Amino acid sequence: MTFEVAEHMLNAALEGLYENREAATIANMAMEFVTGKSKMDRWLSKNEILPDTSVQQLQDYTNQLLTGKPIQYVLGQAWFAGLALKVTPDTLIPRPETEELVNWCATWAGANIKSSAPLKILEVGTGSGCIAIALQKKLPSAHITAVDISAAAIQVASNNAAKYNVPITFKTLDFLHENSWPNLGSYDIIISNPPYIAETEKNNIANHVLNFEPHTALFVPDNDVLVFYSAIANFGKSNLQPGGALFFEINQLLGAETEKLLQEKNYSTTLRKDLFENERMILAVYNQ
Repeated sequence: MTFEVAEHMLNAALEGLYENREAATIANMAMEFVTGKSKMDRWLSKNEILPDTSVQQLQDYTNQLLTGKPIQYVLGQAWFAGLALKVTPDTLIPRPETEELVNWCATWAGANIKSSAPLKILEVGTGSGCIAIALQKKLPSAHITAVDISAAAIQVASNNAAKYNVPITFKTLDFLHENSWPNLGSYDIIISNPPYIAETEKNNIANHVLNFEPHTALFVPDNDVLVFYSAIANFGKSNLQPGGALFFEINQLLGAETEKLLQEKNYSTTLRKDLFENERMILAVYNQ
């Protein structure tokens, strides 16, 4: 089987499950992973024969993809901020809009944190470690601590950090339990992409997310949708350094509500849209 035939077969198999463009993107990702060749290189080598072991691997990937399993979990890898990171069903798949939050945070830190001491950053809910690792690459002198309730996620994040040789401190803890807060410290920046989808919104979630991504990282109770934002804001009131800030990814439907909650806790807020024009990010500075 040639490269060209293999990709055509995979693309055709996926077209019943995905729109044409998305099917082509997924097929390209799988072929690049299996062959180690870019799309252009594969086109130049389109008549090259795919080894039997690669054909078998591609068939296995196809079978998994046809169940709706996301390509990132099939490959065990996702790209974020130019980094190839390990992902598993214990971690969310990093999204492009989260890269925008990281870029905003790094830019703001460079312009606003003037202390001669190393910048101290806390990430709440690290998952794969994508936010913490990307920030550490952008702010190499920063001291970053990243926490998550899932020990399995912390292991994935630790492995990703080791791959890129970044010195992040990882801790497994339930941030919603205030008795865990003394295990932390004070910070210039606290950043988080916490769970923010109400349980009643499950019917609106795509099956490839609902059936495969970790629910503890996605959903919160209907009667307390902003529970993580409230807890992190309360922590920040006593654990942010003067002039420090919170950076949040938010539910695009709850921008006004999230701002109101933070403002009621004496934070000045800036709401920002992502590249898709959704209200997706908030910067909150505590008025000490």
